[in-house]
Amino acid sequence: MKTIREDIKNGAYRRAYLLCGTQQYLKRQYRNKLREGVLDSGDGMNCSVFEGRGIDEAEVVRLAETLPFFAGHRLIIIENSGWFKGQNSMADELRGLPDTTVFVFVEDEVDKRSRLYKAVKELGYVCELGAMEERDLKLWAASLLKAGGRKITDADMAYFLERVGTDMDNIRTETEKLIGYTCGREVVERSDIDAVCTEQISGKIFQMIDCAASGDIRRALALYHDLLVLREKPMSILFLMLRQFNILLQVRQLGADGMPGPAIAKKVGFPPFAAGKYLSQARAFTAERLRRAVEYGVETEEKVKTGQLNEQIGIELLLAQFGVK
Repeated sequence: MKTIREDIKNGAYRRAYLLCGTQQYLKRQYRNKLREGVLDSGDGMNCSVFEGRGIDEAEVVRLAETLPFFAGHRLIIIENSGWFKGQNSMADELRGLPDTTVFVFVEDEVDKRSRLYKAVKELGYVCELGAMEERDLKLWAASLLKAGGRKITDADMAYFLERVGTDMDNIRTETEKLIGYTCGREVVERSDIDAVCTEQISGKIFQMIDCAASGDIRRALALYHDLLVLREKPMSILFLMLRQFNILLQVRQLGADGMPGPAIAKKVGFPPFAAGKYLSQARAFTAERLRRAVEYGVETEEKVKTGQLNEQIGIELLLAQFGVK
């Protein structure tokens, strides 16, 4: 992000930028920053935007070859094209286009082996925008609250992030709810978070597995039925449970090998500040018990898909099975 800010500040733009990763908020923010920087305010004549699969490459190249009209640059924004996961000719086209054309690619998923990815990396800049570090996320969320005249303790901020997750769009929405709910008060308290902030489904899944693991099947089922009341689909819940079992199995094995928490988080793919929580839950089980849960979960999914088992009952049986030590 610092590199992009420096390019905008200096007015020295590269041939192409690729904004990729899971953090949608940051991708939109830096797409907009580049748009405002490359173009003069309100200049829509020299900007073209394409979105989705099936984009006409020939049209993109034709526009890219056109010199800007009374401006220094022409900007072409391409979002979620899928070009970075397949074969196309844009890797070759980029090298022959005029320096006055700037590309901004915004993608959710990329294949770093693709020719287009390598071309952008060579000719421009690749910016991966994934999960932020805990410290930075806390500071950013606190700044949102501060802008609304609110304060929060570090402990309650950690609790807030644990409850609402790390998606920045969701964090912004939940801080706005807190500011509105605490009208007339300066300090946001944990009871306020419990009162108005929506807990992410991943948090409920984590609690369900905790309860089942400790043998509290009644509580695990209650949490499951809470999700059903909230209109979460049973198969979506099953998918997240299987994902959690897989994560815990990997964490258990990597932790046993002596790998530190932050390195495990990076390898497995969850926020670094959640490492302690995952390690603690993983250590409560043997690797064999987690493997058994994964296998039983896969079997449950197969039986549901083939009509041998009702999806709601299947998950209840999975929780009961996982609760058997």
